[in-house]
Amino acid sequence: MSGHSKWSTIKRKKGATDAKRGKIFTKLIKEITVAARFGGGDPDANPRLRTAIAAAKSENMPKDNIERAIKKGTGELEGVAYEEVYYEGYGPGGAAVLVESLTDNKNRTVADIRHAFSKAGGSLGEAGCVAWMFQKKGMFAFEKGSVDEETLMDITLDAGAEDINDEEGTLEVITSTEDFEQVKKALDDRAIRYVVDEITMLPQSTIGLEGKEAEQMLRLMDGLEDSDDVQKVYSNFDISDKTLEEIGGG
Repeated sequence: MSGHSKWSTIKRKKGATDAKRGKIFTKLIKEITVAARFGGGDPDANPRLRTAIAAAKSENMPKDNIERAIKKGTGELEGVAYEEVYYEGYGPGGAAVLVESLTDNKNRTVADIRHAFSKAGGSLGEAGCVAWMFQKKGMFAFEKGSVDEETLMDITLDAGAEDINDEEGTLEVITSTEDFEQVKKALDDRAIRYVVDEITMLPQSTIGLEGKEAEQMLRLMDGLEDSDDVQKVYSNFDISDKTLEEIGGG
């Protein structure tokens, strides 16, 4: 497992603290607001909004918070205008890093991101330096043993999934962005539980990290996501479970 998939798994194992939950709510509210602004306030007609609302509900966000965020996006309530900005750079060992942000102050955001990179031994790069290494895909992750692999394969491939990967204790189902909702519905209809469901940026190749570089990479990912302006961080690093145990990250 690599990059964002690995990072999602690490965070899940650690568990969200109360302090982090506040940041999660902030990021989800921003995403709902921007999704509503660009695609309208009807989730049935706006896949991005529908996905954002589902993510908010999975974090037990109150319904009132969700509705206010939608109304701010559609202009029914006054709210901050956020801009989508991507930042790119290199982490320890030359790993590619792609940062997705929603910000109302680009100067503040780029300063925070540059600081996170330099603090962890990485460097912020120019636009376009690493984005070409990633593909936008839908991804579902399942804990191995929680689902019959043959059944999972039959259901998801019939619904339009592109691939299924077996990654160190986790099964990943990969879809196109267009077929993501269809595959999700097929899984939900059969009550098959996934631990991750998201539109993500998957790396086309990976870089293995060990020891100090692996530790610095995890610190970089954590530092970037600690910014309220950062929505998601993607990378092409690969860290083995053994290395994670050695550095206390898994």
